[in-house]
Amino acid sequence: MPGLQIIPLYLCITLLLFVLHTPQTAKIMNTTFTPKELQLWNHALSQASTYDTLRWCIAIFGDKLSLGTGFGASGMVLIDMLTRITPDIDIFFLDTGLLFPETYAFRRRVEAHYGIRIRAVSAPISLQEQARQMGERLWESDPDLCCALRKVASLPIALEGQQAWVTAIRRDQSPTRRSTPMFSYDERLQLIKIAPLVRWTEKDCWRYIHENNVPYNPLHDRGYPSFGCWTCTRAVQPGEDPRAGRWSGTEKTECGLHFVHGKLVRAATHSHTDIDAS
Repeated sequence: MPGLQIIPLYLCITLLLFVLHTPQTAKIMNTTFTPKELQLWNHALSQASTYDTLRWCIAIFGDKLSLGTGFGASGMVLIDMLTRITPDIDIFFLDTGLLFPETYAFRRRVEAHYGIRIRAVSAPISLQEQARQMGERLWESDPDLCCALRKVASLPIALEGQQAWVTAIRRDQSPTRRSTPMFSYDERLQLIKIAPLVRWTEKDCWRYIHENNVPYNPLHDRGYPSFGCWTCTRAVQPGEDPRAGRWSGTEKTECGLHFVHGKLVRAATHSHTDIDAS
C-alpha cells in the first residue's frame, strides 16, 4: 500500500483536516460519519484527479476497501487504476448465475491480465431452489424479486467486514444517478460508498480504455453498452438510450441496489448503492 509521502500535498492536507475534524479518527473502523464529514470529503476532493482520489481512499481505508464491479467499461477503468496503485485491492462481482458467458470468460481474462483474483459472490439462494419456491423464469414474472434475490441479497455478504466500497456509477448514466455524490454513507450496509467516476462520461471511460490498453468485455462490440444478466439484457439499437437494453419492455430501470426500502436515496449521507454503473 502506498505511503502518505507519495500522495500530493493537497491530499495530505485533506487527510489532516479529516483527522483534526473527526473525534473518533483514531478508530476509522467506526462507520458512523456525520453529514458534515462527508461534505468535507466531497468538497476537499472535488478537484482531485480520480487517480489521486483512489490513492487517498487506499491510504484511509487500506485493506478494508473493496471494489465491486460488473465488468463494464467504467468498472474496467477503476480496476486498471486501482491495480496500478496496489495489487492487493479487494475486487468482487455479484454472481447471479445468469451473467453472459462472455462476462464469465472475461473475468478470467481480467484476472490473468492484472495478476489478481476477483471474488465471485453467489446469491444466497440457488437458481434451482428459486425455481422450486417461486416458479421458473422468475425474471419474467417478477424481475424486481429476482434481482432482490440474486443481487441485492448478495451485497451485504460481499462487503462483510469492510469499511468502504468503490463503485463505478456515473452521473451521466441515467436520471436517477445525476445527484450521486462521490462520498456517501450507506445506512443499510453501514459503510462508506465511494463513486470516483461520478464526473466522468462514457467518452471519458472509452478514451481511458483505449489510451491505456485496458481490456474490455467483448459484449460492448456487439451493441451492449450496459449489461447484467443475459435474461434481462438485449443489444441496444443505434439512437437508443444506452440503458434501453436493460429490462427492455418493462418499467424497470434499476436492479434495486440503488434503493433503500423501495426508495431512491439522494442525500449526501446516504448511498445510491450500485455495483457497476456500466
